[in-house]
Amino acid sequence: MTPDPPGLDLTRLAEHLQREGLTEGPLTAELIVGGKSNLTYVVRDGTRTYVVRRPPLGHVLATAHDMGREHRVMSALQDTGVPVPRTYHLCRDSEVVGAPFYVMEHVEGGQPPLTPDLAHELVDVLAALHSIIPESVGLGDFGRPDGFLERQVARWKRQLDASRSREVPGIDDLYERLARDVPASGPPAIVHGDFKLGNTLIAGGEVRAVLDWEMSTLGDPLTDLALFLLYGEVSSLDRGAAGEVPPGSELAAHYGEASGRDLSRLGWYVGLACFKLAVIAEGIHFRYTKGLTVGEGFAEVGDQVAPIVARGLMEVW
Repeated sequence: MTPDPPGLDLTRLAEHLQREGLTEGPLTAELIVGGKSNLTYVVRDGTRTYVVRRPPLGHVLATAHDMGREHRVMSALQDTGVPVPRTYHLCRDSEVVGAPFYVMEHVEGGQPPLTPDLAHELVDVLAALHSIIPESVGLGDFGRPDGFLERQVARWKRQLDASRSREVPGIDDLYERLARDVPASGPPAIVHGDFKLGNTLIAGGEVRAVLDWEMSTLGDPLTDLALFLLYGEVSSLDRGAAGEVPPGSELAAHYGEASGRDLSRLGWYVGLACFKLAVIAEGIHFRYTKGLTVGEGFAEVGDQVAPIVARGLMEVW
């Protein structure tokens, strides 16, 4: 008998999916993404292959890992120009595998090193996402665009205050500069929240699927663009991104042409992206120093904080 992977009772899952008409007989499964993010499994019944997503083990806040939200946005985008896996089933009953979960298409692909052509294609996908009128795909109530930027600045400041363990030169200055000069947002859009090469599947040089929609909402789309550009500069924060990355100015110009968005305040958004990633890295460093992280690569994360903060201060005057 195939052993159950962590967080997935294959017997109960097989019974449930068979009732839904998705599978037949016993299942095998492989955990492909774990940790503090949503758990992702490839599930097979010998004939068909699916992907199952559920919250991490021991999660407390349902809002932080809302399976229904992630399932909803991908379902809404299936017939648009944004490549997403097809969704087949959402189960809100925690009794089946211990948490809500959903089933989606298994898309072949990976994360190869970034090339200029691939970087430009990713920008096109991002512009396509931001061109969708949320109401046209049933997502008109998917978030609160009004005050989105102010809430982002305040949210990451709270996260910083919760994980302070040392002096980080300039990080409070960066926050103050961001808070006192928040730009006026253009038309709201569907925002992915963590758009990068590592959250896509690539095959044949093309984007086959955009994944990991757990941070998606309605808001200011330039937050997505700025974070994507920053990931290109700090490739260690994006698995698979190392390679030949075009200049950020080139990719921003490409996005501007594709989207028609006003990029005159893009520097502020890059500063916000720096603040966000610096706070995330500082939180990882804080947990590492407390012995609360498991795995490799955490020891060096703290060294990345100061350079990211300095990069943000260059953008926000």
